[in-house]
Amino acid sequence: MTNGLGLEAFIHIVVNLLCLGLAWWALQSFRFDLFVKNPKSKQAAALKVICALALGYLIARFFLDYFQAVQLLPYLF
Repeated sequence: MTNGLGLEAFIHIVVNLLCLGLAWWALQSFRFDLFVKNPKSKQAAALKVICALALGYLIARFFLDYFQAVQLLPYLF
């Protein structure tokens, strides 16, 4: 029983890290300098990290929820 939970936790961690990396990579093309006063400041860098974390979390939640729903579909019939 706990082996399945450990594997599920590992998959969640990997998916979250991959989505965080994807979000960080995608945000590199976004022009933050148009929206912040000083784009070289620590605050602007913190904003970029926070945006990457939030976007990565949302992407990971979408995929994890989708795969969980797919696994539960056989119980429909």
